[in-house]
Amino acid sequence: MTDWPRVRLHVVTGKGGTGKSTVASALALALATRGRNVLLCEVEGRQGIARMFDVDPLPYEERRLTTGLPDEDGGRGVVHALHIDAEAALLEYLAMYYRLGRAGRALDRFGVIEFATTIAPGVRDVLLTGKVYEAVQRNSRNKNAIRYDAVVLDAPPTGRITQFLNVSNELAGLAKVGPIKAQSDTMMTLFRSPRTAVHLVTVLEEMPVQETADGIAELREAALPVGGVIVNQIRPRDLTAPELAAARVGRLDRSRIEGDLERAGVPHDATLVDGLLTEAHDHAERRALEDSQREVVAGLDVPTYELPRFAGGIDLGALYEMAGVIREQGLA
Repeated sequence: MTDWPRVRLHVVTGKGGTGKSTVASALALALATRGRNVLLCEVEGRQGIARMFDVDPLPYEERRLTTGLPDEDGGRGVVHALHIDAEAALLEYLAMYYRLGRAGRALDRFGVIEFATTIAPGVRDVLLTGKVYEAVQRNSRNKNAIRYDAVVLDAPPTGRITQFLNVSNELAGLAKVGPIKAQSDTMMTLFRSPRTAVHLVTVLEEMPVQETADGIAELREAALPVGGVIVNQIRPRDLTAPELAAARVGRLDRSRIEGDLERAGVPHDATLVDGLLTEAHDHAERRALEDSQREVVAGLDVPTYELPRFAGGIDLGALYEMAGVIREQGLA
């Protein structure tokens, strides 16, 4: 059972390097079950979805990407992908609301598109989030478009997520009336509703955890719905608490290590044992830091999920494995 049964739009953010795109992809796989259609979107222009799933660069249109994680009965859903480009979104917007059609491209010669997509970030964010909003809001009247049971947005980093989603406030100084202002106000009803959850990805390091705490405070101040905190890249617990304590102060039993190496048939000398003791000390220090940051995360008063570190890196198999962990823990 998911902890978020009412959520249709899962926004995934996180500090750079925490693995937010990986988590967003795995979340989409976990949600796509029992015939459910899930849309995985990206808005940063990096083609991260294509690289993650080893497919050709995505165009500005929805594409079938892969099947989701099977449920206990073997039922799967389908994950679709969409690379949202601000320029293409603007041209679509002009065609939809102003019926400019191909004439809209002529505006490029006058710098209108550059202004809207680069110089005016509030307008750019409305265009990007507007496409996500449309995908979430589809109903039976959209006969030619796929209806999605869930949409997962690989969003901008934590430091910009509130500004990105709070489009109505960001547009206040640019457009006080008109269709684009009305659209932004309408989108805010979704972004501030129980159908949306903003999940924050972090690792157990001081700066990402602090940025996560700051991001939660900013989201709450803007009345945007905070989802869960996903702690990524958790290392396995190979040493007991007493062994970790001994390693930190340099009191591991050297003779025991030498005996274990001999029983394993590993040739060794003093240099090798010294190196192992140094690695054990560094590991213990790292674990102590992680434990202190885990306490900080626990104090954020939001649901928390932990995903393992994959030593061999992230490939499609690891994504499905991560999706399984996500489902087991109740995020999907």
